[in-house]
Amino acid sequence: MEKLKLKQSFLSWQTVLFLILICEIIVFGMVNPKFLMPRVLLGSINDIISICLISLFVTFVMITGGIDIQAGSIVGLTSIVIGVLWQDAGVNIWIAVIAAIIIAGCCGALSGFFVAYCGVQPMVITLGGSFLFSGIGLLISNLSATESYKGISGFPESFKAIAKFRLFGFIPSQLLIFIAMVAVAYILLHRTKYGRQVFLVGINPRAAEYSGINSRLIILSTYVLSGISAAVAGIVLTSYLGTAKSDLGVTFTLPIITAVVLGGTLSTGGKGNILGTALAALVIGVLRFGLPLCFKIRNQYLDIPQGILLLAVVIVRALSDTGCLSKIASHIKKK
Repeated sequence: MEKLKLKQSFLSWQTVLFLILICEIIVFGMVNPKFLMPRVLLGSINDIISICLISLFVTFVMITGGIDIQAGSIVGLTSIVIGVLWQDAGVNIWIAVIAAIIIAGCCGALSGFFVAYCGVQPMVITLGGSFLFSGIGLLISNLSATESYKGISGFPESFKAIAKFRLFGFIPSQLLIFIAMVAVAYILLHRTKYGRQVFLVGINPRAAEYSGINSRLIILSTYVLSGISAAVAGIVLTSYLGTAKSDLGVTFTLPIITAVVLGGTLSTGGKGNILGTALAALVIGVLRFGLPLCFKIRNQYLDIPQGILLLAVVIVRALSDTGCLSKIASHIKKK
């Protein structure tokens, strides 16, 4: 029995993702030895932190059978709200941060309400939310005395310290934030009654209702969590760049969805794993960081390998669900 458990653990998808991550680091390190320098490798988290943080809580949304493609827009909205409240309205920077988090949570709640209580398709409402929140962010940026293309800068050192802090002089604070968020998301999803309710709603919403679970409220809450995680990502990114702009998160949608699906979450709901999503987010992040650094691939082409990866995972999973993979394997064995 112990051997069977050990074998299952070894063959788990999380193990595969970990091996892929190690292979990426080895390959990029062989091509460009600078990639393996602790300063460079640990510093790469600065560029991928938003994808990592948001994907953790988009996992909650997709387990319920939904999807969230508006998180990137909420990142930019959070950033510009902080900037305008602090610079133009004279609000204390930390009050501005709290206000931005509340606004992001309300954005998630708005989309979650239409999905849960009005029956609107998650893809449709979050696509609309993506355009809506991007537009609101641009509108807010136009209220500022600073031109929108320049961004708002000059933040207090206490705010910029969010991204500048280094534990023991070399471990970036972004990595610590990511680890803390992984722990929170893992406990919430896999060790609490709320997490069990999220899974049950994803498996069978009607059965969840018969069990006394308010499935609509659970679905709404997952979008709120996703919105808040986007706000946290926006705060960290704004602190790191030292600039608030409304378009900071425009390129995050594909990497986030890819990370969640690659991490083992079913697009149809009912199955997902926080550790899988965390590892997949790191795989995507290292890929986005390593390809330009080691192979001189331009940033505008990074969606191509991500798209291929997403298609491959979806196709393999579809073949596995229909039994095609087992038939192919048995056919090969016969030969």
